[in-house]
Amino acid sequence: MRAFNCSSCGAQLMVDQVTAVTSCPYCGNNTVVPGQLSDVLKPDYIIPFKLDKNAAIAALKQYYGGKKFLPNGFTEGNHLEEVQGVYVPFWLYTGQAEGDFTFDATNSRTWTDTENMYTETDHYKLYRVGTMEFDMVPTDGSTKMPDAHMDAIEPFDYSEMVPFSVAYLPGYLTDRYDLDVAQCDARARTRVEATCADAMTETAQGYETASLDASHVEVSWSNVAYALLPVWMLHTRWNDEDYLFAMNGQTGKFIGDLPIDPGKVRMRFLVLFLPILIVIVLIVIFVFGGFSL
Repeated sequence: MRAFNCSSCGAQLMVDQVTAVTSCPYCGNNTVVPGQLSDVLKPDYIIPFKLDKNAAIAALKQYYGGKKFLPNGFTEGNHLEEVQGVYVPFWLYTGQAEGDFTFDATNSRTWTDTENMYTETDHYKLYRVGTMEFDMVPTDGSTKMPDAHMDAIEPFDYSEMVPFSVAYLPGYLTDRYDLDVAQCDARARTRVEATCADAMTETAQGYETASLDASHVEVSWSNVAYALLPVWMLHTRWNDEDYLFAMNGQTGKFIGDLPIDPGKVRMRFLVLFLPILIVIVLIVIFVFGGFSL
């Protein structure tokens, strides 16, 4: 943790080592934490928020709507108001991948005679070699952000990315990276390799089966940019479990974890099946003269 003074009211505030912009709890002023966005740490680019808080709340309401087993706390208006806009640090990798791939493929035919059925299977080795260009492969640079959630709200429209300016930050939380470009490199390469494998698999057409046997991919980066990308987030803790809603602040694409309230499940069961049970009991009473003990 580190301390700094609010630039508006002078109150001393405490923040963690990666928070770059925070809101003063005393005067409400949004303040850039001194030193957190120095020349070394300053992002190259930013995609400004395109969707406001009302859009995020509307998406939450739509997502939660109709889900009868949600705990009440998830749908209460005051909880939805806690959704926060966060500029999440991302590394954007641009480069080229060269790879060779080997596939095992088969075709088969079946025929019968008067006594037996026969199947003949032909086996093939397929070889593919190719080069692919990649532009701005994103990997989030924050240990706070679950990678699966950040992947799920992609893609971002990088044509709307602009040179970084602190003028876009007020009103939103801003984190700086705590995973540097070298630490995120392996994940970016894994994403590129998976994309190459999928693309090459698509070329293995005309066979009944085709499975990847071996591959080798060489990835080289021509540029890596540091960017802040907009995300609306709502964190909820329920029954000692963490649940996160995340929405792309540019496109509106979202993902959310949802719990189930066991009490509501039991109540739903009773509402649905208690009338049926009563009908069965009445039938037994009137048709068979009741229960014998």
